[in-house]
Amino acid sequence: MNEILLYKTDNAEVKVEIMLRNENLWLTQAKMAELFDVQKAAISKHLKNIFADGELLESSVVSKMETTASDGKNYQTNIYNLDAIIAVGYRINSKKATMFRIWATQILKEYIIKGFAMNDDRLKDPQNFFGKDYFEEQLERIREIRASERRFYQKITDIYAKCSADYSPDSQITQDFFATVQNKLHYAVTHQTAAEIIYTRADSKKMNMGLRDTLNRIVTMYLDYAELQAKRGQVMYMKDWVQKLNAFLQFNERDILEDKGKVTHEIAKAFAEGEFEKFRIIRDANYKSDFDMLMEATASYRA
Repeated sequence: MNEILLYKTDNAEVKVEIMLRNENLWLTQAKMAELFDVQKAAISKHLKNIFADGELLESSVVSKMETTASDGKNYQTNIYNLDAIIAVGYRINSKKATMFRIWATQILKEYIIKGFAMNDDRLKDPQNFFGKDYFEEQLERIREIRASERRFYQKITDIYAKCSADYSPDSQITQDFFATVQNKLHYAVTHQTAAEIIYTRADSKKMNMGLRDTLNRIVTMYLDYAELQAKRGQVMYMKDWVQKLNAFLQFNERDILEDKGKVTHEIAKAFAEGEFEKFRIIRDANYKSDFDMLMEATASYRA
């Protein structure tokens, strides 16, 4: 048996001991019960129903493993492959089973369907479950994000979403990260949130209303860090990206935003719209079209 990390919850890592055989992974009923946090009897019941319903053919998903009991005698124990594990996981009602279903839907679909077949070398080596192809794809994703025209904070959230091994859009850690990342980066550079920047810098008398972008360099450095993690073969999870963003800002001697700021988005939006209306009047009054410039040139020529 080899222990492998499947995914992380908000509170803990979910690990399970698996057997690698015939280019597949296998669990006993006892290990499945441990994985899904239920009694072994529940696993047995669901497997019986799965075979009775014809969902899976028992002979194709069950194998035998010889074990030595405490009395020194050898016994044959049934082990079940990944197809059976997934089928059971979709029938069990427990918090861990729900997390497993999220993992199976999002992670297995990507790692198996997108060319990472069950005969991939990483399944033969439990120390390298995430193989070379995984990290090459991570590098390609990071480079695509770097080359995109997305805004600075969107590039950070793209890294989080596309490079987290356990990414779940509905998890609380994702919702919190997406809600704070823009303000966190703004604050690191300006000591103001995005709303506070708009409120203090939106000035109808200044060029482009006084707004500016100062975060390109810090985002470039963070993308460099993400690329380095992929090159090192470092698997990153959602919680890791949240923690590393704070650590990265601290390393660069930037202050970390601990709250949501003093100016709400609604106040900043209303203020900016008022300033823009003033700015628009000034801009329109000073605007000269090609026709205006032609008329001025003609008048000057005639004079």
